[in-house]
Amino acid sequence: MNKNELVSAVADTADISKKDADAAITAFIEVVTQALREGERVQLVGFGTFEVRKRAARVANNPQTREPMQIGPSVVPVFKAGKILKDTVSHRG
Repeated sequence: MNKNELVSAVADTADISKKDADAAITAFIEVVTQALREGERVQLVGFGTFEVRKRAARVANNPQTREPMQIGPSVVPVFKAGKILKDTVSHRG
């Protein structure tokens, strides 16, 4: 499902216009992104949690040359599914 399909599905489910659904989804993405940028967690009980995790520096192999190379530390966004979401998806038949 891409964003346009998501907008249509949300508009139909919430009985709102596609314009309003697009604005709500865009706002949600912006708010979550800003919270993660500031190091906050966004927890939606039953659905899941968005957070950032720090990855330590490490040594990896260059796949083309097989030479070791240093990869610096980084911060990555992570989504951890909540129990209700996990259970619903695992019981889809």
